Amino acid sequence: MSLLKPFSKLPGLNSANILLVESKEEFQQSLADALVQETAFTVNVRLAKSLPLPIENEESRPRIDLVVFIIDLTSELSFQSTEASLKCLDPGYFLGKVCFMVINARNAAAPIERLDAVRKLAASLHCPLLFTEGQTPDGVANATERLLTILKVAAGFVPMATALYLSNLTRSTVSPDIDQPSFD
Repeated sequence: MSLLKPFSKLPGLNSANILLVESKEEFQQSLADALVQETAFTVNVRLAKSLPLPIENEESRPRIDLVVFIIDLTSELSFQSTEASLKCLDPGYFLGKVCFMVINARNAAAPIERLDAVRKLAASLHCPLLFTEGQTPDGVANATERLLTILKVAAGFVPMATALYLSNLTRSTVSPDIDQPSFD
């Protein structure tokens, strides 16, 4: 198994690379299409169902500036795939270059226990946790705007700001009473 490492390659000039990881690929493509519309700098989007990435094209693969795990709360497989994929990332990615994006959180079929598990996972790794609505164009645009803000910092386009600093400001925190039943 090959670990994906954040600093093993040099960055591209005026470009940022983002890796979107989603097991079902429902929201992934619409988000990728919206991300590449950015005009201030070049955004290269890589798509994956899970990690590790294939070893065959490792030499030609650019440096990945941000890894986004898209978790569908209505799918247990989505959460399990994310947990398994996290093991394939170098610990350096957890210094501000990983974020979790949750879709279908408003769906009645999404169990509250899974939402709590995702919140605990993001808090334990000190990573940002974003919620978005993937079915509407406004939801995709909102998710794109938030990801581009994080990507600009992670790729080094914002002076005097680092990905670790942004991660500390936006990380998910879990309240001490998370083990208590919520929203009852």
